[in-house]
Amino acid sequence: MGNEIAETKTRLADPAALGIFGLAMATLVASSEKLGLTDGTSGLLPWVIFLGAFAQIIACSIEFKRDNIFAATAFGAFGLFWFAVGMTWYFGYDIKQFGFAVLGYLIFSIYMTYAAATVNKAFLAIFVFIDLLLGALLFQIFAGGPALLSGVMELAVAISGFYASAAIVLKTMAGFEVLPLGKPILKFRKIEF
Repeated sequence: MGNEIAETKTRLADPAALGIFGLAMATLVASSEKLGLTDGTSGLLPWVIFLGAFAQIIACSIEFKRDNIFAATAFGAFGLFWFAVGMTWYFGYDIKQFGFAVLGYLIFSIYMTYAAATVNKAFLAIFVFIDLLLGALLFQIFAGGPALLSGVMELAVAISGFYASAAIVLKTMAGFEVLPLGKPILKFRKIEF
């Protein structure tokens, strides 16, 4: 008998519903301050750290195990974003330095928006609203634009996130699409030279 190697694969549930729920909760609570419904940022910390950050980092690690580079990168990058935002709010910050971080995330989000267009329309909507939110934050930080604009965009991220999270959970539980995520609008094609 020769040495035989047995390979065991573990099936992992789709963590996207949890990661997107974390994003939706963090942006919903954060939008309340920008919309003038709540005051200050200290009360936002538990929500952005535990849901915005931890939920997305957990989803990221599972998506890497599932070999889903798009979701793993999105959840990992935005999970780390929420950790940094929470620490920035906690320790105080130079708003212009935060603006440069927002600029970097806008660059990241733009190419992730292109990638999201190859996944489904719900993810595309989330990323378009994230792009608009980050643009509104840059306008607010560097040009004195109104916080209300950022708050509205952040609320749009939350609403689209709750929808996508619900769609994933319901589809998984029902075995069919209950809430449509929408077909991708783009498809990558390999170009041969």
